[in-house]
Amino acid sequence: MTQTPVQDAIRHIPMSSPDITQLEKDAVMQVMDTAYLSIGPKIKEFEASMAAYVGTRHALGVNSGTAGLHLAMITAGIGPGDEVISPSFSFIASTNCILYERGTPVFVDIDPLTGNMDPRAVEAAITPRTKAMIIVHAFGQPADLDPLLEIARKHNLYVIEDSCESIGSTYKGRMTGTFGDAAMFAFYPNKQMTTGEGGMIVTDRDDWAELFNSLRNQGRDVFNAWLQHTRLGYNYRLDELSAALGLAQLSRIEELITRRARVAEWYNERIDELPGIHKPHIVDTTTRMSWFVYVIRCEEGETSRDDLLSYLEKRGVASRPYFTPIHLQPFYRERFGCKEGDLPETEKAGRNFLALPFSSVMTEDMVDYVCEQLRTYKKLRA
Repeated sequence: MTQTPVQDAIRHIPMSSPDITQLEKDAVMQVMDTAYLSIGPKIKEFEASMAAYVGTRHALGVNSGTAGLHLAMITAGIGPGDEVISPSFSFIASTNCILYERGTPVFVDIDPLTGNMDPRAVEAAITPRTKAMIIVHAFGQPADLDPLLEIARKHNLYVIEDSCESIGSTYKGRMTGTFGDAAMFAFYPNKQMTTGEGGMIVTDRDDWAELFNSLRNQGRDVFNAWLQHTRLGYNYRLDELSAALGLAQLSRIEELITRRARVAEWYNERIDELPGIHKPHIVDTTTRMSWFVYVIRCEEGETSRDDLLSYLEKRGVASRPYFTPIHLQPFYRERFGCKEGDLPETEKAGRNFLALPFSSVMTEDMVDYVCEQLRTYKKLRA
């Protein structure tokens, strides 16, 4: 732990910051000197590099992780009457994508320590109408994949991995994104690596890759002329500037993940000392944790998450509830009649989980300041 004293003056610690170097700036500027700003060589190079890194046969760039999830629902044939199992404790895109194709989301509860789907809840939610499950690796930690995949095999379900938060994480030594029929990574600026906006679909299925390639490009097939379209498609392409930025970031991915792990360790050392506040729980099957966010768990009855959030804001420390349960969002309450009490562990996590400032460019001094505010809060509320 650093010996530098934390300054008493209020500082501003942002929620996250991208890790951009001259390498990324040069890569983007080089594209500006070419004839290609879209559908050029950089996207192909980025896709090949991503497939090699993850270990899949195919990788296809799209303009967001949400777009990738939507295309997975189409490719899996989700339609009216089809049920898709998904956690409510997630970013809303992992459920909205089901509704884009008029499927029915079936929410399941979570493991209270990791925030990932509870396989026992998934098994109990299966009906004759269940067609797929979306497995979310919350905060970068792989879900409990072995039992989830066994359930999928038993019931002949498609498996979509929402790996948007978990690039580089491994489950029993194997990369997330390589377990399902397809997986999505996302590259928003708060992720482990960024393209600004953007995402990547990965799959080992040749038939799915072919369909993804058409759907993201307005429904064109490889044999189509420019203005000929085989099917309903979308403008979900990833542009050359974003691909160039992604290539540069991917070349640094091990450095970026290692830096984030170091920041997480600084937090772990300090938060271990705070009563009523728990550091993230990493299970044994997570053989590598690629940290997306650093989420503490406030002990219910001892530490008020919302009161703590308000206190931190006044001291210049950004923080966010992670997550607000999807089933309690106004649209889902109205559309599906969801209510409090439906998913007890999800709702408890929604009340008590709090994401602290986190990025690969955070310094130990910044972590010291955040944790000093946590300590001061606990003393004031003692």
